[in-house]
Parts: sequence; C-alpha cells; structure tokens
Amino acid sequence: MNSPAGIAQELDRLTRELDEAREQQAAISDILRVISSSPGDVEPVFELVAAHAARICQAPFAGIVVVEDGMMRVAANFGGVGMLAEAVVLDRTTVMGRSICDQQPVHVGDALAGEHDFPRARDFARRFGYRSVLSVPLIHEGRALGAILIRRMEVRPFEDKHIALIETFAGQAAIAIENARLLDELRTARSEELTGARAQLDATAGLLRVMSRSKFALQPVLDTLVQSAALLCGANNAFMFLRDGDVYRMAAAHDLEAEFVAYQQRMGRLAIAPGRGTLVGRTALEAKMVHIPDVVEDAEYEWSTSQKAGGYRTMLGIPLLRDASVVGVIALMRTSVKAFSASQIALVTLFADQAVVAIDNVSLFDNLEARTRELAQSLQDLRTAQDRLVQSEKLASLGQLTAGIAHEIKNPLNFVNNFSGVSVELIEELQQALQGVQADEETRAEISELTSMLRGNLDKIVQHGTRADSIVKNMLLHSREGSGEHRPADINAIVEESLNLAYHGARAEKQGFNITLEKDLDPAAGEVDVFPQEITRVLLNLISNGFYAATKRKTDGNGGGVYEPILLAATKNLGDRVEIRIRDNGTGIPPEVKDKMFNPFFTTKPAGEGTGLGLSLSHDIVVKQHAGSIEVDTKAGEYTEFRITLPRKAASLGTKGA
Repeated sequence: MNSPAGIAQELDRLTRELDEAREQQAAISDILRVISSSPGDVEPVFELVAAHAARICQAPFAGIVVVEDGMMRVAANFGGVGMLAEAVVLDRTTVMGRSICDQQPVHVGDALAGEHDFPRARDFARRFGYRSVLSVPLIHEGRALGAILIRRMEVRPFEDKHIALIETFAGQAAIAIENARLLDELRTARSEELTGARAQLDATAGLLRVMSRSKFALQPVLDTLVQSAALLCGANNAFMFLRDGDVYRMAAAHDLEAEFVAYQQRMGRLAIAPGRGTLVGRTALEAKMVHIPDVVEDAEYEWSTSQKAGGYRTMLGIPLLRDASVVGVIALMRTSVKAFSASQIALVTLFADQAVVAIDNVSLFDNLEARTRELAQSLQDLRTAQDRLVQSEKLASLGQLTAGIAHEIKNPLNFVNNFSGVSVELIEELQQALQGVQADEETRAEISELTSMLRGNLDKIVQHGTRADSIVKNMLLHSREGSGEHRPADINAIVEESLNLAYHGARAEKQGFNITLEKDLDPAAGEVDVFPQEITRVLLNLISNGFYAATKRKTDGNGGGVYEPILLAATKNLGDRVEIRIRDNGTGIPPEVKDKMFNPFFTTKPAGEGTGLGLSLSHDIVVKQHAGSIEVDTKAGEYTEFRITLPRKAASLGTKGA
C-alpha cells in the first residue's frame, strides 16, 4: 500500500466498488420509481426486479414466485427458462420453498452435488440445466410472501454482496406486494377509508420519488417522511431521532413550535438516552413499536413538564431497525386522546423501513467516497514526494555539472579578465611611449586610432568577461543545496529585514534612488519552519525587481506628473500556511513575458543588468525546497504583485536542496 502501484490498485478497487454501488443504487431507484408510479400493480415491479437481479448478479435467469393458498406461483420470469408453468406445493423440499418456510436466504453452490438435502432441486437442475441457485424470501412484517430465485448454468456460487443486494430487492418487492394488497383492500372498503388509504399511497409514492431523486442526500428524505407521517396519521406533531453514540438526537421535525423546541433545548431534551421515562427512550430500549393512548395516565412517563408545555396526549413511537439494532425512532403526537389505528401504525412502520434504506444508502456512498478521496490524496502526496526526489536528483546532477563548469571555465575566464585588464594598462603605457617617437602626423594619427580601437575592444572583453563570471556564479547558486538548516523563524521579521536590506542597498548603489515603502504585516503571521537565508534571498530578489520596475516607470514618464513609486510588503495568517505579498506600482509584466518569467536565463533587463536566474532561483526555493507556491498578478503599465504561500510545518518542507 506504500507504493504508487499499490495505492493505485486500491483506488481502482474502491472505484469499482463505488461504480457497483452506484449501479445498485440506480437499480433500487428504478424499482422505487416503478413502485411509486404503479402502487397497485406488482407485475412491472416484479419484472424489473427480476431483470435487475439477473443483470447485477451476472446470471442468465431470475424469477419471482409468490405464495397463494399454500402453493408457489410464478409471478415474473427473466430469461425465459427455468420455471415451471404450474404452481408448486410450498414445502421444504425445494430451494425456494425452504427459503420461504425458513424466512432466510438459501444458497446452493451446485444443485447436482450430493452435499445438500433438496431432492426436488436436483430434479429441477437436471430438467433445466442449471447448477448454482439462490433463493431469497420476500418478507413483510414477519410474513414470507414469496421469493426471488436466481440460477446460473455453471457452478459459480453467489457472493455475499449479491445476496445482500437481492435481499434489498426482496424488501422492495415485498413493499410492492403490500402496497398492492392495501390497495386491493381499500377498493372493497368504505369510501372514507378508501380516500384515506389513497392519500397514504400517494404519500408513500411521494416519499419514494424523493428517495429516488435524493440518492446522496438524507435530509430531504427525513423531512418528507415526518411530514407525510404526521399528515396521513392525523398527528399534530411528528419528529425523528437518529442514534448518535449512546443517545438519540433530533434529526427532523414537523410542525413543532419554535418555543417548544427552544424549551426542550434548554431542558437538554434534544438528545435522549434509552429508558422507559420517554417515548423515544422506551422505543429505543424495547426495539419495537410503543403506543401510549394517554401519556397523562402512563405511570412510567417522566417528562410531565414537557407534556404540559407541548399539550400532547396520545403518542406513537416506531423504531428504525437495522439487524435488530435501533438506529432511530419516528415519534407522532396528538393533542387529543385518540389512539392510532392499525393501518396508520403499519404506514409509519413502512416509512421507518424506507428511512433505514435511505440512511444506509447515504452512509455507503459517504464511506466509499471518503475512502476514495483519502487514497487519491495519498497517491497525490506520494507522487509529489517522488517529483521532489526526482527534482533533487536533477539538481544534484546539475550541481556536479556546474562544479565542473567552474573548474573548466573559471580559470580560463580569470585569465581573460586579468590579462584584459593588464592589456588595457599596457595600451596606456604604449601610448605614452609612442609620444616620444618621431613620426609624421599621418602615422601618429593612425597609431592613435589603432590603440584607441584596441583599448575599446579590451574594455568590452573586460565587461563581458565580468558578466560571464556573474552568470557562472549564479548558476552555482541556482544548483547548490540550501544554506543552513530550516528552523522556526518569525516571518514578519524576515520580511522587515529583507525590506531594509534591499532599500538601503538600492540607495547605496544608485544616487537619488527613492521609493515609498508600505507594510501590512499580520501580527498573527507568527513563525514558520523555513530556511531563513533562502527565503530572505527570494524576498530580496522580488523587492529589488519591484524597485527596478517602479523606478523604470518613473524614468520613462509613464506614470504622469503625479506618479510616486510605491512598494508594499504584506503578510497574512492562513492557519496552517502563511502568505507573503510583494506589490509594486511599476511597469507591470506583459502576458508574453509572464509566461516565461520563471525560466532560467530569461530576462528583460538590458545586457549587463541581469542574469535571468533570480526568479528561477526564487521559484525553486519556494516550490521545490519549501513545498510552497508562488503566484503573479500583474497588469502591464500599472502594477505587479507576487504572492508567496508557505506551509507552517517542517514536515511539509521539501528535502534540503530540493
């Protein structure tokens, strides 16, 4: 896992898992959409469930059977083969029969093998030519309504993730059956009951639509759920609490007055522990439905002051269950003494099941995406470290090369410079010696012209030899390791010192130099782990460039009669980073120059005034040596601003000399 390949493989694996999860979520959303659009017709739901089950489980065949009068009848068939046309007696001699009777998945890796005890399964396997088979029951409220059957023609057992997914599909199919059953009952009930039940189905369909649209957002689902539960069950208030460690905290509410919520918050009652003294606590403790017809008459209820403040009497609590564990509670309250009906309790229970599905879906995606981001960051960090190492090795090689250049070029260059200077002195002596020589005017004029030309050529040799010597020195500086060791240093002090050094150096070098210095140093900038001498070198270079640009704008007359050269140095605390800004109101940088300004040996200064290595060196010190960043904001003819960002921690620094 420490290598880029290992991290990449893990990232690829998680990406595949995320893609599979998204495919599964899309299938669930598709099923929910069909359930919501046809609440009274299970056939399209069954066909869609069978198709998705076969595709995701990579099986050629999937079918759904339902239980009717002790018989198993085929309700959907994907793949065209593998199911009997006639009904089959429900007993434990078949795979699907046993899964329905035992209310748990039954998985047979090889139906023709002798290890299992399903005699009829062998007959069906020989008849239809399949080998691996999986049956998952459709269970609703403790009743097995049927089963999803998936078959593979080869011996290839199903994975746990496929079994878990089919269980989810089975839950949706059971909901479809229950919806259809409710609708069928409502069609024979009284008109008033029919109207109410239709409203419940519409709300259920609305909730399912919200779930299908909000695949990765939990709050819209919870808000819609408590609102629908309150309206359909005739409750004055409804809310949902979700488990947070050892307590349950309010996550959604409907029609709770702000004053009541504020009162509960003052009383510390928005986080409830399991116990019999409250509705939420009792529901969480018992892990089953809690119905209190009149809370005033309940001897165990302890929140009498809250009851008086809210005015509620009848209460209903429905647990959100995941593997027998209570992950939340839906609570409904009425201000009158009126018990909730069985159909209303069933509806809220159905809502609770949907809430658990939504919570699990969001949690799954959050965990996968978080892990994917973590591995992606780890891979990026490793690649960055490798890039720094490669850069360090390149610079080490460049250091060796420039050291060779120094030995090979430095001595001849010194001879050129020294003998050029000596030759200039010899020319002067020659001119003096020739003054005593007898010659006509024409010859004397020719000699004078030749010696003057020779002196001029030697002066140019001295000038350009000195420049060549400066370039070699800067190349050595550009490639050598960082001076000193990094240590915590006051960044404001470094900026102040650099500003003073650059200013007084410029005044000493050029008579009449003047510029207005402005400082905006953040007192909270504090200390940063840096190579202080290297950062000072960067700031001196940027400040000197700013002096040059501002002075040039004034000399060229581009600022108008009221132009005043100004340079600003500022710092800012960014938490785990610190920002340094150097801004001048000089000539600015044209776009075509900005793109190349950090390239080694690139300069716009006249010959002899710059080597083109200052900004390149500054970039390497900030980015490669300190793992920081350097950005430029400029407008030609108006200003230039360099923004340097440095990490505070030494662990974030590049290797010495990188």
